[in-house]
Amino acid sequence: MDIIKVIAEDIDAKAWQVEAAVKLIDEGNTVPFIARYRKEVTGSLDDEKLRLLSARLTYLRNLEERKEEVISLIDEQGKLTDELKAKIQGADKLVTVEDLYRPYKQKKKTRAEAAKKRGLQPLADYIMLQHAKEPIEKEAEKYVTGKIEPASDSKEDKIRASEKEVVDVEAAIDGAQDIIAEQISDNAEYREYIRDITFREGVIVSKAKDKEAESVYTNFYDYNENVSRIAGHRILAINRGEAEKYLTVSIDSPEERITGYLENHIIRRDNPYATPVIKEAILDSYKRLIAPSIEREIRNELTEKAEDGAIDVFGKNLKQLLLQPPVSGHTVLGWDPAFRTGCKLAVVDPTGKVLDTNVIYPTAPHNKVEESKKVIMKLIEKYDITLISIGNGTASRESEQIVSDFLKENPTLKVQYVITNEAGASVYSASKLASEEFPEYDVGKRSAASIARRVQDPLSELVKIEPKSIGVGQYQHDMNQKKLSSTLEGVVEDAVNSVGVDLNTASYSLLSYISGVSGTLAKNIVAYREENGRFYSRQELKKVKKLGPKAFEQCAGFLRINDGKEPLDKTAVHPESYSSAKRLLKKIDCNISDEEKIRSFRKSVKDTKALAEELGVGEITLTDILSELEKPARDPREDLPKPILRSDVLEMKDLTPGMKLKGTVRNVIDFGAFVDIGVHEDGLVHISKMADRYVKHPLDVVSVGDVIEVTILDVDEKKGRISLSMIG
Repeated sequence: MDIIKVIAEDIDAKAWQVEAAVKLIDEGNTVPFIARYRKEVTGSLDDEKLRLLSARLTYLRNLEERKEEVISLIDEQGKLTDELKAKIQGADKLVTVEDLYRPYKQKKKTRAEAAKKRGLQPLADYIMLQHAKEPIEKEAEKYVTGKIEPASDSKEDKIRASEKEVVDVEAAIDGAQDIIAEQISDNAEYREYIRDITFREGVIVSKAKDKEAESVYTNFYDYNENVSRIAGHRILAINRGEAEKYLTVSIDSPEERITGYLENHIIRRDNPYATPVIKEAILDSYKRLIAPSIEREIRNELTEKAEDGAIDVFGKNLKQLLLQPPVSGHTVLGWDPAFRTGCKLAVVDPTGKVLDTNVIYPTAPHNKVEESKKVIMKLIEKYDITLISIGNGTASRESEQIVSDFLKENPTLKVQYVITNEAGASVYSASKLASEEFPEYDVGKRSAASIARRVQDPLSELVKIEPKSIGVGQYQHDMNQKKLSSTLEGVVEDAVNSVGVDLNTASYSLLSYISGVSGTLAKNIVAYREENGRFYSRQELKKVKKLGPKAFEQCAGFLRINDGKEPLDKTAVHPESYSSAKRLLKKIDCNISDEEKIRSFRKSVKDTKALAEELGVGEITLTDILSELEKPARDPREDLPKPILRSDVLEMKDLTPGMKLKGTVRNVIDFGAFVDIGVHEDGLVHISKMADRYVKHPLDVVSVGDVIEVTILDVDEKKGRISLSMIG
């Protein structure tokens, strides 16, 4: 198999691009580094394509390894033919390789293996010749042993005796049929046909175990849908319903067509004695051996595809959440809402330092509203708070109402509030990292501090939380956790490196996601900073323990230093391109702060290729350097919509069909998007209401964090459901 060619087709890239990327990956370069600083080499493959490439490379290399292993195992048995070897080498899926290996695989104790031990293989072969001139029973008599007496009374001898005895003609024929059934089941060609037709024409069926039981799976209590068309989110829902013992699930396949196909391929002539016996073996093979196995394979494949789709959506949602623009310059009051245990407060200054904490009890069952408002006022006046960040968990809307009422009662205060996604805040607050960061605070106050910081710099705060604990997906707990974690780690890595981090302020958590920086290196960087003070140049990184030349190459461009010895250190220009960047600045006759002059020069450049050659740099790299010098240390998050800051609150009873509102997309799923419009419940924009055209997936239209205008379609206060539309 030409792995390079296969990957190029899979990811829609040219073979030379894939070959170059594979070489870079094999040399130990990270995806963010290749995507940002090796564009010339790969033809500008982005991080998304590079991660797809890396995943396919791993799969195909494992496939090739398994092929060689299977060929070797069959060869050891002396059963490898040139034809079989060619089939194995030509397989493009692991399942095909396993089908071809199946007849040669050492099996556990099966009925066919037991029959072979009883010496019934020749009888099975005789039946399959289909030349019988008299009833099969007549031939089977030769294999009847009757009752075999054990050599002794020992358990082992009794087992050996029973394993060899064939008590009567019926037992002999049954054993022969078991051997035939297994031979049919082991045929790779038959399995491929049955798998294919079951996938194309099969129907997945779910039934209620108890029709009277109340659950969220009532839609699937009597449900069927074509295997080839069922959506991934329905597969995951059905799987969960089955796991929770509400549903039984099966696949109905075109059994008559399948058994007809097998009979046409296996029965070569109509023999009045052998044919009925073979037909029975075919039916048994399909029902007992093939159908359950193929059903498992198809359901596993459906689940894997559904998981891949859900993980992809989760990853894209997570990336958008991580890249939410910071709301800088505010002293923020973080508010972790709750009922019985009280609302935890944390005052955080614009640099993220916690200035004060408190606990108030304005919500039920305490209802100390006025007392709580006095505490809030004191904190606002003392620390000049300009923004309140309220977590969107339990008691969020009750807390929002209290804050809204407070702001109405004090119109002179220049304070606004924002509802902040607090998913994972409780996980962080109970973590070892949080206890090291805030040893003097309990988990509630740590959570309040995190909710405040999430507004100030979402990326820096969210990287402290295990990615799958950030609730912007669906069915994440039902998925392959290793694959989910691996994908989401990659998403966080890409997000962190696309923004870059301040080497002198970045936390250990943030640094550990930087290209080429392991957890150990992140700790070493922080330790060096604590011991020697701030970094004044990127070159100083080379003094950090265990940070060698390769790690420096991978990480340097993503680590920024403001007010350092080298002005280029605050940009995304890699140190390897400094000489070219300096020659460029000399040619323009300016320094890095002359952004307008650089911008004007860039517009005047007619031949970038000639300029690149003059400066000794690639054309794509030159373009990146010019972009960076135009706006040094630019934060790519600036272009994204900032969160909606509010000063008033709506209730569901205030909503009427036709009303237009602005809202923030909180989560995107396969069938739509949930939007926070400032009431207790998020509204749902169904995929059919996202545009006046066909929408393949909601992510083609919206992303987490988008601020969009929606129209109220319907409000169901009893069920707490709000239907929204983006059309028009």
